[in-house]
Amino acid sequence: MKFRDFIRTLLRHGFELDRQSGTSHRVYKGRIGGRTRLVVVACHSENDDIKPGTLSSMIRQSGLPKRTFRG
Repeated sequence: MKFRDFIRTLLRHGFELDRQSGTSHRVYKGRIGGRTRLVVVACHSENDDIKPGTLSSMIRQSGLPKRTFRG
């Protein structure tokens, strides 16, 4: 999965860009299941592929089911 696809999925589920640190770290904020969730997306280019471990971590942070992020 590419970063742009992951971000697009977050935005579709009500997340918004909360803050950005430099050019590579963005924090998205959303409410899932009555809880506020923060997802840190660290990418230099939205066209880059996300490494599997990083993807798993970001999915966990989001609180959304894994199936939400499948193509």
